[in-house]
Amino acid sequence: MDLVPTPEQLGMAAANVFDRIMRGGLADLRPLPTAIVDEGPQRTVRRYLQPAVGGTLRAGADGGAPPILLVPPLAAPASCFDLRRGCSLAEHLLASGRRPYVVDYGPIAYGDRNLGLEHWVDQVIPRAIEAVAADAGSGGGEVQLVGWCLGGIMALLVTAGGAQPIRSVAVVASPFDVTQVPMVAPLRPLANVAGGGVGTLAYKLLGGAPAPLVKRMYRLAGFDKYVMKPFTLATNLDDRDFLAQVEAVDAFMSNMLAYPGRTFGQIYHRFLRRNDLADGRIALGERTLDLASVRVPVLSIAGEGDGIAPRKAVHHVAELLSNAPEVRLASAPGGHLGVLTGRAARRTTWLQLDDFLAATAQPVRRRRGRRHLRAVA
Repeated sequence: MDLVPTPEQLGMAAANVFDRIMRGGLADLRPLPTAIVDEGPQRTVRRYLQPAVGGTLRAGADGGAPPILLVPPLAAPASCFDLRRGCSLAEHLLASGRRPYVVDYGPIAYGDRNLGLEHWVDQVIPRAIEAVAADAGSGGGEVQLVGWCLGGIMALLVTAGGAQPIRSVAVVASPFDVTQVPMVAPLRPLANVAGGGVGTLAYKLLGGAPAPLVKRMYRLAGFDKYVMKPFTLATNLDDRDFLAQVEAVDAFMSNMLAYPGRTFGQIYHRFLRRNDLADGRIALGERTLDLASVRVPVLSIAGEGDGIAPRKAVHHVAELLSNAPEVRLASAPGGHLGVLTGRAARRTTWLQLDDFLAATAQPVRRRRGRRHLRAVA
């Protein structure tokens, strides 16, 4: 609103406040309808369906394009890809004539504390890929992966491990060099106290990172925005879409999940303390995965205002994918979640994804010589 609001702005603000208080909110938080195509431990694979028209639900169009599997990070609900109607990546993909799926890990309990990253990289995600390929049937073949944050890292590790059938991988806000994360740099010396033993004792006693702690960690990453939130809301009371987005993000944050103890330990020691991913190689279980083994096209998108995964940390992945036939680096407005599903993502991130998915819908013949690295503004 203007410093001195106009009568029209005051009227819109009053209507928004009334709807927020008396009608339960402004955001349309109804999830898109889905059909379960596969289930297993920490794995529910869902196919997104077109909203009902005349009482009938329809799957996304075939069109010969590969199906798309959306890979969320651990500890975050799969609703990151379906935040709200009108600002949902899954809804956009359906409207574009594609067939999106999502793998949902479900809630994590204390009994899951011994599960490590290899459980998701070796079992959960590869089986989800196989289920999507089988469900897609004709025109299915290989699957295109789209992962956010740790989901993008896991998608690339799965690809490096030889999982099939994968056509291409797009990662959004996935950091591969934590030394490039300003908010982590001051914490690394503290994490190394007593060889990391203090942190180890804490997460072992808790069985992992509880959901309330995960929520506070995300809040800390956007502390400046969190502190300024009351002022920001007050100055945008006439902007219904802005208020709806804030409401949807709050709903998403209130549903954060827990990290299993062993997985959190791996992230703490290998990613935070030792920065293992910076060289593209990481030992999981009985084998070592190397991102140089990735031989499919890759797109990496960074958020211009992301405090958790800034551009340098995200785009570092290009130095690790020495055998990928194509690596695209892109950036878009938004913070860690905003770059994936913020209001600006509708005309930036999603269009970059559209272009990449369309360009890699057909198998890419391996080129000899120097790979091509294309930056997308």
